[in-house]
Amino acid sequence: MGKFAEHSKFNLSEINKEVLKKWDENQVFAKSMTEREGCPSFVFFEGPPSANGMPGIHHVMARTIKDIFCRYKTMKGFQVKRKAGWDTHGLPVELGVEKALGITKEDIGKTISVADYNAACRKDVMKFTKEWEDLTHKMGYWVDMKDPYITYDNRYIETLWWLLKQLYKKGLLYKGYTIQPYSPAAGTGLSSHELNQPGCYRDVKDLTVVGQFKMKNPKPEMAEWGTPYFIAWTTTPWTLPSNTALCVGPKIDYVAVQTYNGYTGEKMTVVLAKALLYTHFNKKAEGVTLEDYKPGDKLIPFKVVGEYKGTDLVGMEYEQLIPWVKPTELDNEGNWQEASAKAFRVIPGDYVTTEDGTGIVHIAPTFGADDANVARAAGIPSLFMINKRGETRPMVDLTGKFYLLDELDEKFVAQCVDTEAYKEYQGRWVKNAYDPQFTVDGKYDEKAAQAAESLDFYICMMMKAANQAFKIEKHVHNYPHCWRTDKPVLYYPLDSWFIRSTACKERMMELNKTINWKPESTGTGRFGKWLENLNDWNLSRSRYWGTPLPIWRTEDGTEEKCIESVEELYNEIEKSVAAGLMKSNPYKDKGFVPGEYTKENYDKIDLHRPYVDDIILVSKDGKPMKRETDLIDVWFDSGSMPYAQIHYPFENKELLDSHQVYPADFIAEGVDQTRGWFFTLHAIATMVFDSVSYKAVISNGLVLDKNGNKMSKRLGNAVDPFSTIEKYGSDPLRWYMITNSSPWDNLKFDVEGVEEVRRKFFGTLYNTYSFFALYANVDGFEYKEADVPMEKRPEIDRWILSLLNTLVKNVDACYNDYEPTKAGRLISDFVNDNLSNWYVRLNRKRFWGGGMTEDKLSAYQTLYTCLETVAKLMAPIAPFYADMLYSDLIAVTGRDQVVSVHLAQFPVCDETLVNTELEARMQVAQDITSMVLALRRKVNIKVRQPLTKILIPVLDEKTGRHIEKVRSLIMNEVNVKEVELITNTMGLITKRIKPNFKTLGPRYGKQMKQIAALVASFSQERIAAIEANDSFFLEIDGRQLPVTREDFEITSEDMPGWLVATEGKLTVALDVTVTETLLREGIARELINRIQNIRKESGFEVTDKIRAEIGRCDLVEGAVTDFGTYIASQTLAVELKLADTPAGDFVHDVDIDEHPVTIAVTKATA
Repeated sequence: MGKFAEHSKFNLSEINKEVLKKWDENQVFAKSMTEREGCPSFVFFEGPPSANGMPGIHHVMARTIKDIFCRYKTMKGFQVKRKAGWDTHGLPVELGVEKALGITKEDIGKTISVADYNAACRKDVMKFTKEWEDLTHKMGYWVDMKDPYITYDNRYIETLWWLLKQLYKKGLLYKGYTIQPYSPAAGTGLSSHELNQPGCYRDVKDLTVVGQFKMKNPKPEMAEWGTPYFIAWTTTPWTLPSNTALCVGPKIDYVAVQTYNGYTGEKMTVVLAKALLYTHFNKKAEGVTLEDYKPGDKLIPFKVVGEYKGTDLVGMEYEQLIPWVKPTELDNEGNWQEASAKAFRVIPGDYVTTEDGTGIVHIAPTFGADDANVARAAGIPSLFMINKRGETRPMVDLTGKFYLLDELDEKFVAQCVDTEAYKEYQGRWVKNAYDPQFTVDGKYDEKAAQAAESLDFYICMMMKAANQAFKIEKHVHNYPHCWRTDKPVLYYPLDSWFIRSTACKERMMELNKTINWKPESTGTGRFGKWLENLNDWNLSRSRYWGTPLPIWRTEDGTEEKCIESVEELYNEIEKSVAAGLMKSNPYKDKGFVPGEYTKENYDKIDLHRPYVDDIILVSKDGKPMKRETDLIDVWFDSGSMPYAQIHYPFENKELLDSHQVYPADFIAEGVDQTRGWFFTLHAIATMVFDSVSYKAVISNGLVLDKNGNKMSKRLGNAVDPFSTIEKYGSDPLRWYMITNSSPWDNLKFDVEGVEEVRRKFFGTLYNTYSFFALYANVDGFEYKEADVPMEKRPEIDRWILSLLNTLVKNVDACYNDYEPTKAGRLISDFVNDNLSNWYVRLNRKRFWGGGMTEDKLSAYQTLYTCLETVAKLMAPIAPFYADMLYSDLIAVTGRDQVVSVHLAQFPVCDETLVNTELEARMQVAQDITSMVLALRRKVNIKVRQPLTKILIPVLDEKTGRHIEKVRSLIMNEVNVKEVELITNTMGLITKRIKPNFKTLGPRYGKQMKQIAALVASFSQERIAAIEANDSFFLEIDGRQLPVTREDFEITSEDMPGWLVATEGKLTVALDVTVTETLLREGIARELINRIQNIRKESGFEVTDKIRAEIGRCDLVEGAVTDFGTYIASQTLAVELKLADTPAGDFVHDVDIDEHPVTIAVTKATA
């Protein structure tokens, strides 16, 4: 006879290890795919992490979400292949290597070769591979890590080149010179989606200035009082030396105002937007005359002397604010000339607003896209430096500092630079964040950088001394930061390659509407709005370790070639060799064979820099063509993974084209990928394949600490996933993360919550199985008998099986709709509230003693079915314990032959077993029980103490019928002698009612005071009518307002000798008077409890008979006399008596109602 495993201890960490060992030995993951060969496929894409950093607790969350649905779909009969991937290029890798090597980007190619640097990157990027694999294994995330796709692999890169060529052929790849976000700290331009990662825009407190731009040709009324100025506000004073224009809104109203400078006391007339007059002038000073002002007065008088439209100001000129450098312009030959005469005037711009500032915008065309556009339209030159190579550059270099004079063209310096004024500021960092002195050993000291005076401060002080500052103040504003360095970005003119994603914007939006976003709001909001405001994709990265842009150009840019494959490049090199531009073909020299797609063949070459940069191609006209030195955005790497992971179209073309492996049925990653991987997947799929890349996506939230703060090593609040799994096992960690909040909501992670899940859910399930196994082994139950027909099973069996099948139906629907939180909570509620706390507890006696009757068999079969089904339902979320539970069950019964629950079929709801009427009435019994037990707790009356009666008002016939059928059950559960149903509560129970502001407020906000007054006047009859109806109307000001029962909160007042509780439509009143007879019965029940505890502690078998002696005292004497037979039957006592000094094998002193009582128990011999 087989026996169910009985476990001596409950240790989920050990279970984790045992099940992992079984999976490994039996190759269960591999079987989950091979055993589904020929079945429908469920396509899943794994977003590639970078292995140059340690995995964190948030990765457990993200990988659990992905694992759940792959396991679920496998159990539903799908073949689910899961290929792991590694994201190996990009800034995170390069910056990590620079820090490790103690270098900056400027050192690459000087103190370290590009080849050595890239070799270090290739090594570093896989530094924590073992830790990632270890976590993935221990947490039970099934993904193929033996054959992952790796983005630095030459075959992967080749697919990227093919995709770029498709974009090139469609005219969607182009080169442009525009203002782009640039990260001096990272040394590269950034795409707009990188700039829109969560947390990139931050509130910063910067020094700002309202500058005074002295007019050259003022209107007469502007010149009557002091010096006339335009005033303009900027949050970046360091850009003021590059100012070449002022911009006004054509339709905005402006005023000329006579006043004084608050710092110098100088008379002045300023022009600003009328709507912002009182932002810059104190309204209280309106009554003060200009002549009464004395320097130092707090109230500075002002007087409006003119009003204008923006168009009236256009064309007016002003003096250069900070004349360090004269603006220049280039002719068609590329020669520069000084162009001050075309600059320093007022120009129009529709984007100017009066939300802040002065309504006049300072224009520095080299540092803002909008600035550059309006300046270009108005013929305003930019303020450029000319370096020693004759190139035009902004005043700030790519490291974030003002150019040094000796870095500039001598002729330019002589003609256009005021060296005396500029030399004090040359080499100064425009933001302290860029200054190397604040980054020590690769760590940025943000506090020190913020505490130090900035260049903005020195420029503002210079302006104040020169009477050029109207107002200087600190201001909090939102400013973009680099997603990898956490340092501010600059907007900088760059030569970049772009993908013309705006050309496909409408199609992207159209296809996005077909995707099942979880949550939907992310698809329509964060992602959808992003698509609506899409910019062209800046593809260029001026870095070293990444996918090279496969475009070769002649020096004059007249000819270019976009390469789509290694074979094409190989053939082009052959042409170059024939033309004498290359000595030999390096790929041929290394034995590379075009068209042979093996790893061994492709490992012979390297498509990275610097090797690809050494290749010179030949144009049609015989000119040399060099590769554009740019790398491509690393997000293009990951967005191409559906194709590159299978080396499409060079291999597996039919698989993808026939939609066997594309698009994905499901993907999931963090919310930070909304404008990262989710976007690039969607953009590439739309532009190249006119298709979605994924059909359903979960965008999961952040994992915060228990106080809602972002986790970080610096703050010391990060949770180590390895030690957490070691202590608790993966199952409670996964279950807690999934059931605590929906995946797309931020999770406040508290390790105490993991412990609570371990104890309450897994502990309950473990105890339920242990109870089953104990008695099943005693009775030799192996589920070999035929099923007891449903009509012969007691109602409670039919109820739990009905509930079980309803659970199967609902959990299946939740998993299918990507709602794991709802699924997990349904399972938890079923196990805790229904299976353990209700079914097993109420049916314990059916498992005790005696032979195998039909009733007992029904109980075993019912409980077994529940456990087996729960094991399957929970398996996607808690794969380890579910597997052990399922294996323990089927090992004895043989009802399934699989080696693991994850190879089993997911349960199917048997609708014939679902009885909603039965479920409803049992729910009523549970609700009433819960309410009565809560009332007992309120007055500290234990459940073992019997009470006389509960009253239940019945509002409708259906509820009455339900209660009648479970009357005896309720009486047993709450330990009362009588349940009385009443239809009229008048004079018995007093109700109180008030509006539910949460539901009514949003609908009738303005009328809530009237509603509250009306509700307060309701009679007991009206309250009863509300309880009896689901919906009705309130009359307010002659209007009929529809309301429901849920729009009111109804409570009951206690009656003398009674306690009353109301929940929803149910009200119960409990008689809390304890008579002498009831008290004795209660003590008898306490004695039963203590004797049962002694049996358990003393190691008695459940079937052992005993003899018991109880110490004689006033408290227990009446109870033993009146209820001795009852006590004996419940404790299997063949003899029960009172004794002055109880004697026996096991003597215990116990406490009953704070009275000491001695009990002796002896095992009865046959």
